[in-house]
Amino acid sequence: MRDVQARAGTGQVIVIGAGIAGLAAAHRLLERGARVTVLEASDRVGGKLLPGEIAGARVDLGAESMLARRPEAVALAREVGLADRLQPPATATASIWTRGALRPMPKGHVMGVPGTAAALSGLLSDEGLARIERDAELPRTEVGDDVAVGEYVAERLGREVVDRLVEPLLGGVYAGDAYRISMRSAVPQLFQAARGHTSLTEGVREIQAKAAAAQQTGPVFMGLEGGVGTLPLAVAESVRARGGEILTRTPVTELRRTPADGGWRVVSGVRVWHADAVVVAVPAPAAAGLLRTESPGAAAELGAVEYASMALVTLAYRRAEAALPDGSGFLVPPVDGRTIKASTFASRKWGWIADENPDLLVLRTSVGRYAETEILDSDDTELVDVSRHDLNAATGLDATPVATRVTRWDDGLPQYPVGHHARVARVREHIAALPGLAVCGAPYDGVGIPACISSAYAAVDQIHGDLRGVEELTAHPVQSLHGGAGE
Repeated sequence: MRDVQARAGTGQVIVIGAGIAGLAAAHRLLERGARVTVLEASDRVGGKLLPGEIAGARVDLGAESMLARRPEAVALAREVGLADRLQPPATATASIWTRGALRPMPKGHVMGVPGTAAALSGLLSDEGLARIERDAELPRTEVGDDVAVGEYVAERLGREVVDRLVEPLLGGVYAGDAYRISMRSAVPQLFQAARGHTSLTEGVREIQAKAAAAQQTGPVFMGLEGGVGTLPLAVAESVRARGGEILTRTPVTELRRTPADGGWRVVSGVRVWHADAVVVAVPAPAAAGLLRTESPGAAAELGAVEYASMALVTLAYRRAEAALPDGSGFLVPPVDGRTIKASTFASRKWGWIADENPDLLVLRTSVGRYAETEILDSDDTELVDVSRHDLNAATGLDATPVATRVTRWDDGLPQYPVGHHARVARVREHIAALPGLAVCGAPYDGVGIPACISSAYAAVDQIHGDLRGVEELTAHPVQSLHGGAGE
């Protein structure tokens, strides 16, 4: 092996992983005066944020929007020169495709949980609405240290609320199962409401009242002209401009402490780096492999984190041949037995796509949920066919696309089951015993872009001896809201 970068004094940091969390960590480290090298196993930066094109149109092939009511993502975009490209959705009016029809997405709910039965009128059956009304009469439901979102909401308001609205909304974020997903980690607002109120609907109304009192203005979500996938590219460019080094096709194969000087030895093939600190910003399985020697306890916890796989099917049509209903797209409850779980009308949702491609209509569908692997074994042609079949059934669209593209995200989304917060706390307890080491990214405190960036900043603070950010995130994860159909 050969040392390609000797440790020179203090302040040399290796960041493992060049997704948005790793890049945000590198960016913040450089602001703090560190010397930074980012090592990425794949041939590109960005992780689940991926810009691409179809029929000449620029599109996102991964996540397509970011929560704007949290400051981290929008602020980082501005810091790296993208302020003039920030754009809110042109329309945020989505639908639910359920019980054989596209029905307007209800308003007045928190991740599908209503403040009143009337908020879901038109979506649920009369029996389902009546069941919500019983919430005020039911005795208190104890949530303990954590509880599954679906389990708790079904007990308070009935399964129909979960199956027709909560499930597709959570599925848009986690591709998971609402009856397994942790309320404490995934919807912390609801968890606090459940702890403080006997009636769930009363708790939701309090959340809504506080939000109204805060008088938050501006869009809830934001995109970028050219796609959210351009954000990591701009951050990477800024990192390099500040003197940071980013190496792709450089998988880390060994991470060891160097007790003699309190630093770290990082190995990739025949190359060796020596650093004062290391930030591990990779998915849980990869992190488990890296930490197995120095922190077997953290590795065991991370090795137990499960992931969901999914595929995005992007389709381009001649606008003159394709007619769609109004709105930005629709969500699909699994209970209805359809194959696709959502569709985004990208040319409707993002004004820049329509402006750049006036003769095209671009949309996409998403396929695949936790433990639903059979459909993802289909080849690309089959995924396009089932998407077109469901789109026709939902919207009447029967035109032939001029181009299609399938993007597979194998093990793309970490799952947050009941007890996830406790697992994250145990990981961090193990990591805290190793000075100069921190972890960040989607497996910990939220899967959305702002959550990953917040996690990265807390990791940077940690290696500088400030644990307040990590402690705050562990206690209060960042809720990852659904940005409209097709996220």
